[in-house]
Amino acid sequence: MFKILANDGIDPIGKKMLEDAGFVVDTNTIAQENLEVELKKYDAITVRSATKVRKELIDACPNLRLIGRGGVGMDNIDVDYAKSKGLAVVNTPSASSLSVAELVFSHLFSGVRFLQDANRKMPLEGNTKFNELKKNYAKGTELRGKTLGIIGFGRIGRETASVALGLGMNVLAYDLYPFEGNIHLKFQGNVSVDIPVKTVSLEEVISQSDFISLHTPFADKPILGAEEFSKMKRGVGIVNCSRGGTIDELALVDALNAGRVSFAGLDVFENEPNPRNEILNHPKISLTPHIGASTNEAQERIGEELSNLIIDFFKK
Repeated sequence: MFKILANDGIDPIGKKMLEDAGFVVDTNTIAQENLEVELKKYDAITVRSATKVRKELIDACPNLRLIGRGGVGMDNIDVDYAKSKGLAVVNTPSASSLSVAELVFSHLFSGVRFLQDANRKMPLEGNTKFNELKKNYAKGTELRGKTLGIIGFGRIGRETASVALGLGMNVLAYDLYPFEGNIHLKFQGNVSVDIPVKTVSLEEVISQSDFISLHTPFADKPILGAEEFSKMKRGVGIVNCSRGGTIDELALVDALNAGRVSFAGLDVFENEPNPRNEILNHPKISLTPHIGASTNEAQERIGEELSNLIIDFFKK
């Protein structure tokens, strides 16, 4: 009987699937510093973004046969090293795409209508400075007809493009692997339409977009820094629901203060779980605590997909 440690939790549907297949599933979280000892009791571990599976932990637990990541990015796992030791490493790259894309637009709608600042000030000043606040927030913009630049055009980037196109936006996309094809949109009444999209250069995305959304894994250095901000349209909006570190946060603050960037929406941060105060307290930044995949629907899909991958591996 195989034992699975779901150290960052797993959706009840996925847990039941594993148990019905004969697995023992433990969802009690073990602190990172205790994993080297406790993980020796298990055949596999599943994680999200909190638990780290590094070389030292892999070496300490030769009993492990599989590492599962509930989600997309695997920068909290030493993937190549694990594979070199014969471990299977699996993730669920498509299950959370729509949830992340919808969060991108939550931040975009917040930014273009100043909701992040209005929601802070209305409870404090709404009954004494109502007309002043009304004037301050009276210069919103619409998304329809504007251009969304998408940096990273994998599954989540394409889902973000789908939402943008459905809203009547234009899309410019960049990816290391060029793409030319159709984005399939489905509407009420079984109406569907294919819209052709192809990737362009990163320079074109940076210089021609009204809004920019990042969907890339962590890199050795930020993708957007002071040089990139200087080449953008004045008043651009920036959203990052991918990975902390892909934006130079201090350069972003400078660009916001200078008016070159009109707003930012951040779900991920350089210093998680301790974001810097310059980011947390900035009136032009919409903030969420790394919840891109945290919807009921996405977690169900992640649990199902991850469970099927584990079952397939151990039963083959």
